[in-house]
Amino acid sequence: MRVIRGRAASIEADRAVTAALREDVAESGEAAVRVWAPHRQIAFGRRDARAPGYARAREAAAEHEFPSYERAVGGRAVAYTGTTLAFVRVTPLADVRRGMDERYDAAVADVRRALSHLGVEAERGEPLHAFCPGDHSLSSRGKIVGIAQRVRKGAAQTAGCLVVDGHEEIAAVLTPIYEALEVPFDPDSVGSLARAGGTADVETARGTLERALVGDEPITVEEVRGV
Repeated sequence: MRVIRGRAASIEADRAVTAALREDVAESGEAAVRVWAPHRQIAFGRRDARAPGYARAREAAAEHEFPSYERAVGGRAVAYTGTTLAFVRVTPLADVRRGMDERYDAAVADVRRALSHLGVEAERGEPLHAFCPGDHSLSSRGKIVGIAQRVRKGAAQTAGCLVVDGHEEIAAVLTPIYEALEVPFDPDSVGSLARAGGTADVETARGTLERALVGDEPITVEEVRGV
């Protein structure tokens, strides 16, 4: 299994790393894992970009000094503060119609195990009116993890975010953003490892999550240049 570490020099270049990873897995048939701390940003979803209040939401992000980025997939707005981890496991795929539930269940179990090692016993599910609401989340004193999937010919991407620390800053910036988008949001629904009594160290969390997603597979490590 390939393990990709680090991040590229810009938001755009960093996104390109993961996009290239999907193509590589589809071509080579070798699975890959990447866990990293993205650049500070608000990642808006497609539904956000079509909302009447989208311009106001971007203004709110700018007022809190968060660059805006429109992602091609996923749900509602997510804030990356520098202490928020992104993760992705890309696996070869023979049939796009099969395996989605199994990949979700495996990812939730692996991430939940990582959280336990980091000092947090998280439950599956999320509070009412959480950020980027979805069916595959983990929570403890607020939502800590959200997971989504993207399936393309030859590869399945199971990805998500893990809030290590900075839940108060995330709540502060997402409150006016979700208000502009007219999406229900409870600031107290934002959790983090630190809030739940776990580690606040990003590198410790990154390494633990990476190991959980890799499992027992032998790995080849590659570094992203331009951190």
